[in-house]
Formats: sequence, C-alpha cells, structure tokens
Amino acid sequence: MWIKLKTFLLDVFFPKSCLNCGWEGDYLCQDCQGMLALSGFHEKPSVPHLEDLYFPLSYQNPLFKTLLHQFKYEPFLRELSRTLTDLIIAHFQLLDNQIKLQDAVLLAVPLHKKRLKWRGFNQAEEIARELSRFLNIPLLQGCLSRTKETRPQVELNEEERKENVKGIFEVTNKELLKDKKILLVDDVCTTGTTLSECAKALREAGAREVIGVTLARG
Repeated sequence: MWIKLKTFLLDVFFPKSCLNCGWEGDYLCQDCQGMLALSGFHEKPSVPHLEDLYFPLSYQNPLFKTLLHQFKYEPFLRELSRTLTDLIIAHFQLLDNQIKLQDAVLLAVPLHKKRLKWRGFNQAEEIARELSRFLNIPLLQGCLSRTKETRPQVELNEEERKENVKGIFEVTNKELLKDKKILLVDDVCTTGTTLSECAKALREAGAREVIGVTLARG
C-alpha cells in the first residue's frame, strides 16, 4: 500500500518525462520507443555454457546508450528498470517461437558487495524482478555471488574480460538450482564472458540449462 502511495505522490509532484524528447508521462514515450527498433527475430548465438540468449536491442543504438547510462550511473535513475524491462517483454511478444517457461526461474548476474554499496541496487536484479512479475516465475536471490572485486568489463578488451571474470562466481543453495531452467539476467551482453562464467558455475551446480536474457547485445 505504501509503495503504491509513494509512486502516486512521486508521479504527481515529480512527473516522469521522456529522456529523449521530454514528453511528460514516461521515461520513454511511444514515439521514441519506435526509434529503438526492437528485434522480433531470434537466432541462437554462440556463448559458451549458455543454451540460448535473448535480447531486444543492439548496444550500438545511441538512444539505448542514453537510457542505460541514466540507469547505471549517477544520479542512478532506478525507476527506469520498469521502462527497460518493457523492452524485453515486447521482444518476447514479437517472437514467432515463444520462449518456453515451464519449470523456469529467474536469476540476476550479481554485483560485488562494494559495487552494490556504491550504486545502491543491482541493475540486473531490478530487471529480473520486473520480469518475474510479468512472467509469473520465481526470482531466486542469494544463490549466486561474485567473490572478487574486478575492473569494469567496459574498460577491457575481449581477452582481458575473460581473465577478469574467470572463476569469480560462486553458487550457494544448490538445491534450489538442481534440474532447473534458469533465465540468467544481465543488462547487456558484449563478448558474453560474464554470462558464460555465471552459466558455467550454475551448470556445475546442477542447473539443467541456462538461458541469457539481456537488454542488448554488443
């Protein structure tokens, strides 16, 4: 009840406006969403340890980069998670072959505790939480952790990225993962090394299959 009231008051006194054109009502108006050119196609990409990968956008889209920057960097527009998740949902709805969700659970790529403290939230988990509500499948928390603080992947080349995240993910509560289909959520997939390392740890812990879900592919 309090969350709904808080949201209502924020909308009244601090109304949302489109981050691209300024239209009042949402962080991304329908006209500007059309500029994103959401994909309704799907080809199975090759990312080690992932059974499949779904993403609605190219990372090169300049409007998407603006939205992502507002979401991930100061002053951290956390509420943007709903708008961004809607892009993934629209992608799912556009697909000819719908993703099968029987026995599926959601899991977010974790942040290191220092990074989480700095940002105040895990952007991948915010997206996964919104997906959980829409798809009506569970979001698992506390099953995957990042054991080492690493350099941001965006600063590194492909080989450096592989070394940067090698062996840094640890699985707990393995019984929750056994024989499960896991939708592994992150904000973007560039080289796929982070998703691959997470998926490797999850498969070794007993997951039946791991499917990546991101906003964009580099």
